[in-house]
Amino acid sequence: MLKIPPHQVAGHKAGNGKLGPLVDESGRFYKPLQGDERGSNELKFYTSFSSDSRIPEHISKFFPTFFGTQLIEASDGSGLKPHLVLEDLSVGRDNPSIVDIKMGSRTWAPEASEEYIQKCLKKDRETSSLPLGFRLSGIQIYGNKESGYWKPERTSVQNLPAEEVKLILKRFVSSNTSTDMDMQPDCAFAATVYGGSTGILSQLLEMKAWFEDQTMYHFYSCSILIMFEKGLALEGQNPGGQIKLIDFAHVIEGRGVIDHNFLGGLCSLIKFISEILTAPSEHKSLVSSVNGVN
Repeated sequence: MLKIPPHQVAGHKAGNGKLGPLVDESGRFYKPLQGDERGSNELKFYTSFSSDSRIPEHISKFFPTFFGTQLIEASDGSGLKPHLVLEDLSVGRDNPSIVDIKMGSRTWAPEASEEYIQKCLKKDRETSSLPLGFRLSGIQIYGNKESGYWKPERTSVQNLPAEEVKLILKRFVSSNTSTDMDMQPDCAFAATVYGGSTGILSQLLEMKAWFEDQTMYHFYSCSILIMFEKGLALEGQNPGGQIKLIDFAHVIEGRGVIDHNFLGGLCSLIKFISEILTAPSEHKSLVSSVNGVN
């Protein structure tokens, strides 16, 4: 039985006659294969990457498992359409807190059309992509059984300045419920989610070490998903913090050159996470642009 992903925070969403991804009960994620070069490019990447013996195992774990393609009924009612079949990254998680972070100060590949480049340039300039090297694409933060999720509109988090981005990343690991938007984030779970030998920061540093060396691919307009189980954190258990790299429609060959665009954004994100771990109590007041998305 196919259904709309309950924990999707960014990207094209199915429902109301719109084409979007679906999931099944077996833990597979069905992403519609776009009909232009973006679809063929993403399929090419997954096919190449999944069989590339040069990719070390400790790096391949950061990418969704690829199961090929399959014709299924599209979510918009348009009939059978080819879909990428991927690992459902939220499977097994009851109440995950998730943030989708689009990486790079430039989200367009050099081979893109002039029209597409101008469209991306406009968005990169109007959001935090240019100043920070990344932007928040979407987020959901689990509060508790009573409050449920805080899931603001994407546009309200995409163009936040540096201090407010850091504030959201603090709230992501706080015990404050999703309705307590006037309260300063307490960062109660920063150490257990971001810190530690297997925490988010450690995983980001592991990914960074590979990007400092790899010249096979340039990852334009890709996202890093950060996930953890708030419920487990509230119970004092391991929250299962995890990162995954997703969205590969604009990946191109590296041709022996380091991907400085992605690496720069990754270093910026690592700096933010490191500062939260080092001084979690330092913050500025929430501003109306964040308060207004309850």
